[in-house]
Amino acid sequence: MSSQKNVLEAILNSSRTVFNIQSLRMLTECGNSQKLTQSLHYYVKENKILNPRRGIYTKSTYDEQEMACCIFRPAYISLEYVLQRAGVVFQYDDAITCVSYLNRIVDIDDKTYQFRIINPELWIGMEGIVQHDNILIATPERAFLDMVYLSAGNCYFDNLHPLNKTKVKQLLPLYQSKVMTERTNELLNLK
Repeated sequence: MSSQKNVLEAILNSSRTVFNIQSLRMLTECGNSQKLTQSLHYYVKENKILNPRRGIYTKSTYDEQEMACCIFRPAYISLEYVLQRAGVVFQYDDAITCVSYLNRIVDIDDKTYQFRIINPELWIGMEGIVQHDNILIATPERAFLDMVYLSAGNCYFDNLHPLNKTKVKQLLPLYQSKVMTERTNELLNLK
């Protein structure tokens, strides 16, 4: 039972609110996966922690952005979610949109998480992606470019003024696309 207490203490004392098995192994330094899993199942039964999705454990309240970055890894928050908060897109949608290695829509606790696939080569450069604790989130400029890249130009932006055009120009070479460069230059009136 002492290993179970150590697991619970590690979870409750952590600044994180969302965990997967791999992160819990590192956090608790538990080498025995079976004991770790038994401890987690025990605390879920006792309502000390939650298990909202297979392989994911949370504190009783958790950060939805942290959840978005934990469901599928690697992933970062981008697209409409970031652009809405930056004032580039006005149409409100409650979903947290992410860029990842696959396309999926996942519902957890009445919250929708939408994942869109992006070319793995774009993961090499983490420019324009900010890490806050356990959350990876795109800057508005990176989210704008992700949106242009994924929509093949079939997207609408309500207000492009919040975007820093210099940052957009700096990030544009990551996408290695002449067509996208032309499309972006046209949207932002860049020369």
